[in-house]
Amino acid sequence: MWPLRAGVLFACRSSAGTAVHIEPRFDIPPPVAHKTPNPKGKGTAMSEQSATNPPIATIGFIGLGVMGEPMCGHLARRAGLPVLAHDLRAEPLGRLEQYGVKPAALADIASGCDLILLSLPDGKAVDAVVSQLEPNLRAGQCVVDTSTSSVDLTRRIGARLTAKGILFADAPVARTREAAAKGELSIMVGATADTFARIRPILETMGTDVTHCGPVGCGQVVKILNNMLVFQHTAALAEAIALGRRNGVPADVLLPTMAMGSGDSFVLRNHGMKAMLPGVFPERAFSTRYAMKDLSYALEMADAAGLDVAAARLTMQRLKRADEAGYGDQYHPVVLKVIDPQ
Repeated sequence: MWPLRAGVLFACRSSAGTAVHIEPRFDIPPPVAHKTPNPKGKGTAMSEQSATNPPIATIGFIGLGVMGEPMCGHLARRAGLPVLAHDLRAEPLGRLEQYGVKPAALADIASGCDLILLSLPDGKAVDAVVSQLEPNLRAGQCVVDTSTSSVDLTRRIGARLTAKGILFADAPVARTREAAAKGELSIMVGATADTFARIRPILETMGTDVTHCGPVGCGQVVKILNNMLVFQHTAALAEAIALGRRNGVPADVLLPTMAMGSGDSFVLRNHGMKAMLPGVFPERAFSTRYAMKDLSYALEMADAAGLDVAAARLTMQRLKRADEAGYGDQYHPVVLKVIDPQ
């Protein structure tokens, strides 16, 4: 069996300290035409797909956590195709029934779906699920992993499936759980050009920015480095708050003022203003342990490349200190508490 966390976020993938219970909610607006670059300049993505690939008739979705559930809901509403879904918990499956999503076993999804999307907690879960799907997969199907997994594992899975004639793409998602609820995710894709053209219309049901980053594994590279910068920036912001407080400038003055200058950033306005300033670090948001997991993938890449990424390693040390202090399940900006103890 593979473990599914109910909340996997990126501030965001929501497993998101005040222990606040957050019911999964998402509002699905009418389909919209998302702007995505057309690398070939030859018509729409859908026309490219129909001209070069067999049609996708049924879609499978595995993993209905805080990101996966709204993603699956948007997919069911916007794609106009039958969707089969699987999760270890009955609750999200029940909530998605109103959109026509039908629960199914892994074997049935593997044998009955032309396109299968995964939204799982980590690389180990992805590897375990793909291994369970493989005996029932056939050439011509396509597997898309929207989880955040290590680059090496992603490329090994991709090579294994490709050797059997099964298309594979890594398409990790970024932005907040609110973005997932609105269908406004950023999706970074690693795939061949043909596979990207095939899956792009499907991904556009869940995200407003779908970017082809290169061959298999490149989507993970971009997502992992994106998160590495977020974690480092969060730690830097905690240092600024600590220094400001000790020199007579409270965070409620410091952060809004910096937001009007060149120090402004997504992290300041979201992690800083919405979590660090009020001191609220919920457990159903992107947790310290999930941050450690994603940052470990960046450090794995650095080790493989022989690079000294001192700032990333310091950030990992601080996240580990937060975990050891009992903040492992809380929203990762809780690292403020170990950088600025009060």
